[in-house]
Amino acid sequence: MSEKITRRDWIRILSASGLAIGLGAFRTLDEAVADEGGAPNTLVKMVTSADHPSAMLTGGKVIQPQRELPVLRKTDVLVVGGGPAGVAAAVAAKRAGVDVTLVERYGYFGGQWTGGYVLVVMAMVGKDKTQVTRGIGEEMLQRLDKMDLAIINRKPGVLPTVDAEALKYVMVEMVREAGVNVFLDCWGVDAVMEGNTVRGAVFESKSGRQAILADIVVDATGDGDVFAAAGAEYEHRKYHIGLVCRLGNVNKVDAALLKKDKKRRSLGSATPIPGINWLNMQGPDADALDVAELTKLEMDHRRQIWKTIKELRKTPGYESVYLVDIAPQLGVRVSRLLAGTGKLTLDGAKTEKKYPDVIGYGGMCYDLKTEWQIPYGALVPVKVENVLAAGRCVSTEPKMVEPMRLIAPCFVTGHAAGAAAALAVKDKCAPRNVDVARLQKLLKEQGAYLG
Repeated sequence: MSEKITRRDWIRILSASGLAIGLGAFRTLDEAVADEGGAPNTLVKMVTSADHPSAMLTGGKVIQPQRELPVLRKTDVLVVGGGPAGVAAAVAAKRAGVDVTLVERYGYFGGQWTGGYVLVVMAMVGKDKTQVTRGIGEEMLQRLDKMDLAIINRKPGVLPTVDAEALKYVMVEMVREAGVNVFLDCWGVDAVMEGNTVRGAVFESKSGRQAILADIVVDATGDGDVFAAAGAEYEHRKYHIGLVCRLGNVNKVDAALLKKDKKRRSLGSATPIPGINWLNMQGPDADALDVAELTKLEMDHRRQIWKTIKELRKTPGYESVYLVDIAPQLGVRVSRLLAGTGKLTLDGAKTEKKYPDVIGYGGMCYDLKTEWQIPYGALVPVKVENVLAAGRCVSTEPKMVEPMRLIAPCFVTGHAAGAAAALAVKDKCAPRNVDVARLQKLLKEQGAYLG
């Protein structure tokens, strides 16, 4: 070429042809400043050490000075954790007519359902194929029904599987439509207590340590972080912690080859995206409350997944399979189990035990060949006031952990916790004193199935 083309000329040519989308990341600093017409940043305020007293090392001990925490918000109902239980709780409470604030430690909703890639919804149907988990969780699935590539297997008696990104979008829309106040990227680290009563929670975020005060708190953290900090009794248990990944081009593997495969290589289960499967990992028994164990599992699991896929691609017939991505969240199944005023047992589920305070149902799964009731008491701590549990941390015996941790029962307990919290606010009573008949009536009005 007789004339050198500058980078600016090159971008101009690409822009004219419609190919310059995304090139902003390659701009120089001078170009960025020129485009924005000003300085690249704006001073908010000057901060001194007096604004944030640091922890002190004194006599070999780390001492945190006492300090006043700013109150980020005051609300009727505070839901901590934005997984399927937390989102259902927040929407249910807001629709019941109270002010609701939802706080989530990640930048998205869904918990293990989206961030853990546990995409299949189990325990939804009873022994006669009647769908027994409905309410707000079912509304989420119905919204996915109306979207492309968002959900598959929406048939009676079949387990639906969702697309994580579509579900994240649906949850955002439902939360916004309901009018719930939301804070993302906030980690609940403590309970605000007045005697034996929970008055809110403390959070850590990029804004520092702040408190949100509330009349009633719903602990939907999965690990029972709030009720544990409040002093409620619980069981601390270890269980399998795995990690899920997604594989691509699985539709290019010959089905006949899979049937003949003596090593039983698993390509996982289908997702709404053609050719992409999700592959679960059982994982070892580990302590989900031990950061050192969690760190080791994160690193070991990611290495193992990469090694497995690398070996798979060397196998004749599997060369086209590739790793799409690995879930951003470890697959924690259980950590804390609340000691509640009621308790779920496996024998009770198998014998279809009836509870006068039933707030929802779980369906067939694993060895359970029937539907089973969930009592309100499983959400209520024995001692601490003004906090309810929702999700996998509710009161259940270890043998019932597998069924109760599944997505469908989680959004059932979340729905009930949110509705109960709203009634407690309106009636100015503790959650344990909520009128169960009124709660059941409200749940039915919101689409829940109570038999």
